Amino acid sequence: MKRFLALGAAVITLLLPALGYSQSPSAARLPPPAADPAIAAAIRTISPDAIRADIAKLVSFGTRNTLSSMDTDLPSGQGINAAADWVESEFRTISASCGGCLEVKRDSFIQQPATENGRPSRFAGPTRLVNIYAILHGTSNDKNAPWVLVTGHYDSRATDVMDSHIAAPGANDDASGVAVSLESARALSKLKLTGTMVFVAVAGEEQGLNGSHHLAELAKSEGWPLVAVLNNDIVGGDTTPGETQQRKDVVRVFSESVPATATPEQQRQILALGAENDSPSRELARSIAELAPAYFPNFHPVLILRRDRYLRGGDHISFNNAGFAAVRFTEWRENFNHQHQTVRTENGIEYGDLLKFVDTDYGARVARLNSAVLATLAAAPSEPRNVRIHTHNLDNNTQLAWDPAAFAPPGTTYQVLWRATTDQAWTHARNAGAETHISLDVSKDNVLFGVRAVDASGHESLPVPPVPARQ
Repeated sequence: MKRFLALGAAVITLLLPALGYSQSPSAARLPPPAADPAIAAAIRTISPDAIRADIAKLVSFGTRNTLSSMDTDLPSGQGINAAADWVESEFRTISASCGGCLEVKRDSFIQQPATENGRPSRFAGPTRLVNIYAILHGTSNDKNAPWVLVTGHYDSRATDVMDSHIAAPGANDDASGVAVSLESARALSKLKLTGTMVFVAVAGEEQGLNGSHHLAELAKSEGWPLVAVLNNDIVGGDTTPGETQQRKDVVRVFSESVPATATPEQQRQILALGAENDSPSRELARSIAELAPAYFPNFHPVLILRRDRYLRGGDHISFNNAGFAAVRFTEWRENFNHQHQTVRTENGIEYGDLLKFVDTDYGARVARLNSAVLATLAAAPSEPRNVRIHTHNLDNNTQLAWDPAAFAPPGTTYQVLWRATTDQAWTHARNAGAETHISLDVSKDNVLFGVRAVDASGHESLPVPPVPARQ
């Protein structure tokens, strides 16, 4: 029995970092930042009923298979084109309710069939794809003010991804994610923040992340200063009768380690410094875990220290590949009888991604968490630049320096963070005021550092880890 208890304790110890907790017995996580009353009031308006209505409407289109955009024989009001029109109309309705505050756009393009890694194309021929997005421009005219983006994919599929006519309700995968984007837009559209928020529904995810790839490249080419991309995919909190291992108090947050765009030299430096756990996407995930308790003491992000699940990939990867910090939100335990399945009953088992298996209270909690993160980062300064740690002397001290944030409203200060190399969460902080350098009686060899900018109201940018500098 003692061996089993010891094993259980070891397993718990290993799980704690993934939950955002420290492994070190003596270390304590930093307290969460204070909640912003305006943000808290906005996210309280997020409604499970609205989440349900959005998912039900998307399910009503029969199929949202991306290939159905080229079909001419679907019943009226069915298919992905009808779904795209409805999503656009919802964004326009939201905009009308806030005096035209949203710039609503259709990102339309033709996807050509092409093989990928030797696998057959998931397009039978040239196919029209449409991404729908709404931009809530910030109050600042500074081009460096942060942008943030939330997305879900509105396309769906059945067992045969090439069947564009069969029913493919896609309630959880991924009408739930689109509902998060829509309801976040409703909740946050009344706020006046310095940064810009983008609310998105992309197509082509099930065919190969095509819609998000196109949008990420568009954002890159247009120079959007995106500091965070939140991808919501399968966030309906599957509720299957008899399921005992699902959890409704947590949501998984997947993030890449070494950035997809890191050069070979950057990869070598990351590995040499032990900084593979401090990529921009990992810092985003860590900040989500740090912020959550300020607004949601009973709902926890679980940091999954990998880019995505085995054999699977989501739209955040497109943004990672374009050089942006991006993470994926997904429910705790997926039910694969209700994903990528043709609707049917076999041997007493019901297959299909149906609305009745979705928990819209859970979806609302995910939407509130997304909205809190979006609003906080949109209200914050941009990140400090050129963060460096001086290594010209062999000593047990630390000297850090950085350049001011490109967008630093009056009252912006800087905070230095550190944690032991075995810890997941930040455990120590030192305020530097408006200074752009600091000396610490802490051995740089024993800890990991980050520096973030903080505005006068306490909104924090993502931390930036330092790189070694000889002078």
